[in-house]
Amino acid sequence: MTKEVCSEREVEELNREIVNRLLKGAPGEEETSVILWNNKRVWGRGDKLKIRIKTPWSLKEALKQFNDLSLAESYIYGLIDLEGDIFLLFPLVDWILQRRWPLSEKVKLWRLIRRLPGEAQIKRCWAEVDGELHSIERDKQAIQYHYDVSNDFYRLFLDRNMVYSCGYFRTPHDSLDRAQEQKIDYICRKLMLKPGERFLDIGCGWGALIIHAAKKYGVYALGITLSENQYRYVKERIKEEGLEGRCEVLLADYRELNEPESFDKIASVGMFEHVGQKRALTYFKQAYNLLKEKGIFLNHAISCNYHEFGKPASQFIRKYVFPDGELLPIYLTVEKAEEAGFEVRDVECLREHYTLTLMHWVRNLERNYKKAVEIAGEERYRIWRLYMASSAYQFLTNRIGLYQTLLVKTAKDGSSGFPLTREHLYREG
Repeated sequence: MTKEVCSEREVEELNREIVNRLLKGAPGEEETSVILWNNKRVWGRGDKLKIRIKTPWSLKEALKQFNDLSLAESYIYGLIDLEGDIFLLFPLVDWILQRRWPLSEKVKLWRLIRRLPGEAQIKRCWAEVDGELHSIERDKQAIQYHYDVSNDFYRLFLDRNMVYSCGYFRTPHDSLDRAQEQKIDYICRKLMLKPGERFLDIGCGWGALIIHAAKKYGVYALGITLSENQYRYVKERIKEEGLEGRCEVLLADYRELNEPESFDKIASVGMFEHVGQKRALTYFKQAYNLLKEKGIFLNHAISCNYHEFGKPASQFIRKYVFPDGELLPIYLTVEKAEEAGFEVRDVECLREHYTLTLMHWVRNLERNYKKAVEIAGEERYRIWRLYMASSAYQFLTNRIGLYQTLLVKTAKDGSSGFPLTREHLYREG
């Protein structure tokens, strides 16, 4: 029978014991502190990150499932606060979730947790999508859940061109604006865009790539998106830039395009993560069918580490950030591309670039905390701060990666149209 805890002192000592059992031997004690609701420090000596336990029952909620979801929700709903450098949190989370607990220790810990008084009353705001997995209608719901938060919200942490994908850093000191402009032009050089070509951007976001490609390289650019906010924004930008007739945006799914062999070049930047393993071959076949002979397709996508593939996906990301999102290992991406008929010409890993990009985004969001809460609410701010910071850590520790895969639809005689060297990739115009 579990003994009930009544006095304030008993509750404080119980929380102290739970924290110290959880974090005994954990890294970061010199930089981080755990502080109770009464401002008493119970672990650590540092002030770079202060983990504040806001109520006597916060740990009961945070540890009830002992997974990333319950820990994340304790922060999302204000039971725990994170003051300071959030990036210091994740080695501690790793320590808790990956530690091999002897059964006797687990039992002791659970008994302590069960003695905590009270219970949080949480109204969860999970993403809600329905229909067949990765059907056009369900994918539209998933995309709009994530991307239609508010253009003003995304403007708070993205670069001036509203690029929501990994930048390309020549040095770690490059600004976010510079890194994103470098990435966009790098993609255009990889595609070897030429004046008069038809260029398709699958999942065009807020339109930065199609506008740059049309202005600098003289192509006729079409972008497609499932986000209504992005669609309206891109239409307005095209008009402002005076690119009507050379740039166009459609509110459409890639499977809805019926223009066989009508594009010279195609890019997909940060969209493949929404396709899923079930539809990966369909995706590459559609790109192949849309391209002319010797047409080039650049697929820029987050991947999971080979050894992580098949493990249960993060429930926090699934329920709060990217419903139905799936990461595939690079070998499977390449396999599906080849199965569709493509020749693989180049595969480049930009994993470290995404770590740097996300660190910029998190700092920008934190600097604009008040505006973010005003636009999207406290919970949405906490979700995005946590998701972007945790993703940076995942890239840093090589659990997820970022690959640009360059593919070509070779001619019937096998010719590709590619130069013999890669020099053009690094020759800025």
